[in-house]
Amino acid sequence: MPVLSSQRLPPLSSRIRAVTSFVLALAAFAAPDIVIADFEGPTYGAWTATGTAFGSGPARGTLSGQMAVSGFTGKGLVNSFLGGDGATGTLSSPPFRIERKYIRFLIGGGKDVDRLRLELLIDGQVVRGATGPNDRPGGSEALEPAEWDVRDLAGQSAQIRIVDEATGGWGHINVDGIVQTDQRLPKLLYGLGRTIELKKRYLNLPVKSGAKKRWVTISAPGEEPRRFDIELAEGKPDWWAFTDVSAWKGKTVTVRVDELPEDSKGLAAIDQTDAIKAKDLYREALRPQFHFTSRRGWLNDPNGMVFYKGEYHLFYQHNPYGWGWGNMSWGHAVSRDLVHWKELPVALHPDPSGTMYSGSAVVDWKDTAGFKTGSEDPLVALYTAAGRPFTQGLAYSNDRGRTWTKYRGNPVLGHVAAENRDPKAVWYEPQKKWIVSLFLDGEEFAIYDSKDLKTWRELQRIRIPGTAECPSFLPMPLDGDASRPKWVLFGANGGYLVGDFDGTRFVPDGPPKRMQHGNAWYAAQVFSDVPGRTILIPWAQLDFPGMPFNQMMGLPVEQTLRTTAAGPTVFSVPVRELASLRRSHRKFDAPASGFTNKCDELAEVEVVLSGVSGRCELNLRGVKVSYDASTGEVVCLDRKATLRPVGGKVRLRAFVDRRSVDLFGNDGALYMPMGTPIDPANRSLSVTTSGGTKVDSVDLYGLRSSWR
Repeated sequence: MPVLSSQRLPPLSSRIRAVTSFVLALAAFAAPDIVIADFEGPTYGAWTATGTAFGSGPARGTLSGQMAVSGFTGKGLVNSFLGGDGATGTLSSPPFRIERKYIRFLIGGGKDVDRLRLELLIDGQVVRGATGPNDRPGGSEALEPAEWDVRDLAGQSAQIRIVDEATGGWGHINVDGIVQTDQRLPKLLYGLGRTIELKKRYLNLPVKSGAKKRWVTISAPGEEPRRFDIELAEGKPDWWAFTDVSAWKGKTVTVRVDELPEDSKGLAAIDQTDAIKAKDLYREALRPQFHFTSRRGWLNDPNGMVFYKGEYHLFYQHNPYGWGWGNMSWGHAVSRDLVHWKELPVALHPDPSGTMYSGSAVVDWKDTAGFKTGSEDPLVALYTAAGRPFTQGLAYSNDRGRTWTKYRGNPVLGHVAAENRDPKAVWYEPQKKWIVSLFLDGEEFAIYDSKDLKTWRELQRIRIPGTAECPSFLPMPLDGDASRPKWVLFGANGGYLVGDFDGTRFVPDGPPKRMQHGNAWYAAQVFSDVPGRTILIPWAQLDFPGMPFNQMMGLPVEQTLRTTAAGPTVFSVPVRELASLRRSHRKFDAPASGFTNKCDELAEVEVVLSGVSGRCELNLRGVKVSYDASTGEVVCLDRKATLRPVGGKVRLRAFVDRRSVDLFGNDGALYMPMGTPIDPANRSLSVTTSGGTKVDSVDLYGLRSSWR
């Protein structure tokens, strides 16, 4: 199709006014649409299904094992992924008469004209057809609008049939919103652009969840362009994404969109402000109140965690422009107390080498990389450029992490294996060098050394059975004795090895252990350069439907390595700084076999049990936690972990936020972060025991929001 540049077109505002006037004029004379099927009911009604692919009624969005489905209207759609891609079948409408010029529909799923089809039949013969857009790994489950011109079939009796005869990858079809109409779909315009003189801090972009993703490029003279995909709202947005352009203030930027319907208002709606467009920021209904979340968009793995001059720097995998994963950049926030966080501009944007995947950061106190230019010690970030292939790069900051420059000599490590990624660096003082751990593939990791962070030498490869990606490799004092360090290597799910490292080779003491047992913990990282403490933050894998942000970080915990009967073991407790959130305290001593009270919305609860020979059950705002002395297990939702009494007592500690409960036991022997919906109206708190177990005490702390 021809590419139209903004220079060859009238001003965008003029085109939009003209198109809008034309569309309104047509609409005034058009006959009303006739809905053939909207698939909002519990069954297919008069439609007939064969086989197993379509089930007994419309799907309610995404099915089990399927990528997120978007782009459909209402709550229901036809989705033949029921039971997976192996299911087959047909779904046929009752006969209807063609009474309008066009039949419009939404379609998605696999692309296979022979085995995945939406068909229009006349007298049993196929006269029109359509299939989905996906025929290779990856892709998207978004439905997109399409239409058939049926003017030549006016007045005839017709039938629609949806066919799934495919069984391999992308062997399913999604359909919704089949309508007869006299109005054509808007035409697509290509290469649209506009210029904006930057006078304010933010450019705001309208987002409509489920809309077709458009590629947007923002370019400024002498700057690296920002290119990303976004569900750009064509009309009223659900929320506003933003990009911080304060570093470009005074320049004129060009904003281009790859394609837009001719009636879209998306490009024209982009504007600039000195504050982000956000209603009730940090007060949204599901916003966690003491777990870190980004102001807008998606986050996942914590990255580049480093402490320098009183500030904890938390970088993280971030999609600034969407609720779902994508456009991987390094978001950035700082805190002086691990509790109250201030979000800074995105530190690393995607570039021609790839999107910015996970990595780490260090203070280069000795300027080993030679990046220092002023009085500040340089912060150096090691990151994965997720291009083709994946490589490792450096970026540095000489202004306490406020701005970042990518090293011109990148990549510092070329491709090694598969999607090698997630470099984590630590200084090894005995040999005055850096040690870098890197994920390779499967369960395999590599350990490198480097004198200057620019030239890496592979020392060894090692496996952590049952564990992949996001490694951390660091020394920890055994039982608090700095003269007896052991080295710990852990991966994304918390599987870890403990052993000895001589600067060249790591030798594990035994098989891997698990440092956590929750459902909301992944890809954790430890802060670099924190004197005398090992502080870890995980990614809590938890969706926030209907919110302009998604996912959260777990609570910061302090870790120690202690001698146990099972060998050196990592213990995890909430950082002491969280006590600053306590706004009230009620203590209940020796409440015997039962305890009932009202729980604050945000709460910290400590329960001490003695005589543990039976069962105990905690009800934390509707979330049940049980302890069974006969098995020595703590159970919450679908997770369980072993916890044995210490001195005849079991101590449980829980932090309750809006969609999570973080559980700890016996001073860090149990670490179980749990994500779950919590009824905002449920303020119940109870402890019940049986079989001889007694409640010694209950401490209930009401917590304040960290955002206020």
